[in-house]
Amino acid sequence: MLQKLLKKLRKEPVVKYTEPSIMKSYARLPVSFVRGEGAKLWDADGREYIDALGGIAVTFLGHCHPKVSEAISLQANKILHTSNLFHIQEQADLGERFCAISGMDKVFFGNSGAEANETAIKIARLHARSKGIDKPIILTAEQSFHGRTMATLSATGNAAIQKGFAPLLSEFIHVPYDDITAMREHTENSNVVAIMIEPIQGEGGIIVPQEGYLSALRTLCDEQGWLLIVDEIQTGIGRTGQWFAFQHENIQPDVVTSAKALGNGIPIGACAAKGAAAELISPGTHGTTFGGNPFSSKVAATVIDIISEENLVDKAGQTGASLKKQLQHTLGTSSKVVDIRGKGLMLGIELDKVYPDLAMKFLDAGLVINITGGGKVIRLLPSVLLSDVQVKKIVQTILDVVSAL
Repeated sequence: MLQKLLKKLRKEPVVKYTEPSIMKSYARLPVSFVRGEGAKLWDADGREYIDALGGIAVTFLGHCHPKVSEAISLQANKILHTSNLFHIQEQADLGERFCAISGMDKVFFGNSGAEANETAIKIARLHARSKGIDKPIILTAEQSFHGRTMATLSATGNAAIQKGFAPLLSEFIHVPYDDITAMREHTENSNVVAIMIEPIQGEGGIIVPQEGYLSALRTLCDEQGWLLIVDEIQTGIGRTGQWFAFQHENIQPDVVTSAKALGNGIPIGACAAKGAAAELISPGTHGTTFGGNPFSSKVAATVIDIISEENLVDKAGQTGASLKKQLQHTLGTSSKVVDIRGKGLMLGIELDKVYPDLAMKFLDAGLVINITGGGKVIRLLPSVLLSDVQVKKIVQTILDVVSAL
C-alpha cells in the first residue's frame, strides 16, 4: 500500500502551496523552491532568484556545494547514526576543528541553535550550583532572540515572541542592549551567574553594538565571576568576516554557541566551553539522541574545511564590505532609508516605516530576503560565494523595490 502511494506521489505533479496536514506555525510566502545552485534558487515554475537570505544564515557555502554534496553522499553510504552510547570518530574530528576555530576547549553537539543555547543555559545552572547559588539568574538583552524552546524563549528579550507562552522561566533579566552601565546595575544581585548575548542582534534588526561592548562585558564577567555566553547561532562560521563575531574584539567567551551555517543545511548545533565551564557537563547531566551523529558531523567538518582551505572567512568580510558600500552609495540618500548597517555578510537596511507585503515585493522582483526588526529592516544573509555581478544585481533590485514603495 505504501509503495503504491509513493509511486503515485512521484508520478503526479506537485500541488503547489497546499499543506493541509502541516501545523500552521508559519505564514508562508506563495513560492516553493525546488532547486538551488550557489547563490541561486529556482521555484516550481522554473523562475530564477538570487538568494540573499541563505535559509536564514544557513547556506553560507551556497546551495549544492559540490564538496558538501560529495561528503553527504559518501557518508550516507557509509553510516548515518549509531548514538552517543559509542565513540563517534567523525564527531571527535569535528570537535577538534570546532575548538581550533573558536579557541574553546570542549564542545557538545546537538541538532539546532536552540538546543545549543539550552546547553549553554544548563552550563550556567551548573556553574551556579558550583558556587552554591540555588536561584541563578542570567542577564540577557532586550530585543534578543535565543530560540523557541521554553528556556531559550524565556531568555529571549522580545515580548511579541513570548506572547501566549506564560508562565516563562523566571531566571532571566532582560537588560538594554549595547549598554554596559545597565549590565553593571546588576552587580549587587548575588544570584546573577552569567551574561548571554548576541554579538550582533539578528532578529532584533541587525543591531551592531559599539566597538568595545563585548570587551566590556568580558571584563565585567571576570570581575564578578560570571560566565560570558556568546550566542553565535546567526553570526558564527565566518559570516561577519571572522570565524566568530566575538573575535572582532579579540576576546574569549566562557561559552559560545553555533548552528545554522555549521551544517550548511544539515541540522547541527554546537555549544563549546573553555576552562572550568568546559568541565561542568558530565555523564548523566546532558545528552542527545541525534546530535553529533556520523552524518551531521562529517558534513560540518567538511564545511569548516572548505571555508578554511578557500579562505572564505576573509572573502565574507570583503564581499560584505563591498555590498554594504554599494548599498550606502545607492540607497544612502533615500528618504525611506534610515540606516544601512552590519558586518560582513550580515547586513540590515532599516526603513522609515513598516511597508506591507515587502518580502513579497522582493520575491516578485526575483530576490529572496526577509524582514525583521519590527517589520522595518530588510535583512541580508547571503552566501559567501556571491559573484560581483550578483552583488550588483542585489543592490539594483533593492533600489528598484524601495524606490517604488
